[in-house]
Amino acid sequence: MAQSAIHYVPQQIDRTRARAWALQIHYRWEVEDRVGSLADALNATVTNRRIAPARLPYIERLLVGLDEHGEGVDTRLDEVLDNWRMDRLSILDRGVLRIAAVEILHFEDVPPKVAIQEAVRLAERYSGNDSPRFVNGVLDALFKRSAD
Repeated sequence: MAQSAIHYVPQQIDRTRARAWALQIHYRWEVEDRVGSLADALNATVTNRRIAPARLPYIERLLVGLDEHGEGVDTRLDEVLDNWRMDRLSILDRGVLRIAAVEILHFEDVPPKVAIQEAVRLAERYSGNDSPRFVNGVLDALFKRSAD
């Protein structure tokens, strides 16, 4: 049992850090007026930034997932945003929500509660003071609606 726990922890750490990289790449993509795909933004980032090889597959999975399902993810998020629209959110909050939403809606191997918890941590680390509660509320509503 202890041996599998040793393997689990590095994967969890790599996914946590991969999400942070995905957020940074999403931010770059948004600031650059969404030129190209998120996968293109990842390729551009890899040329001048060093990313641990163990993290790259999950970063790519997240960004390709957003490239493929981005419109649907935004639509689903818009449905649960009370008195907000995606285009009114900060770039960081939008990125955090999109990353977690693609995991909740399209990654069967990621428990939704883990996706929400990781998104709250990203918001705590990179966004404003009110963002963690906001992100938690939006993603919890998304999860409940998607479970119906």
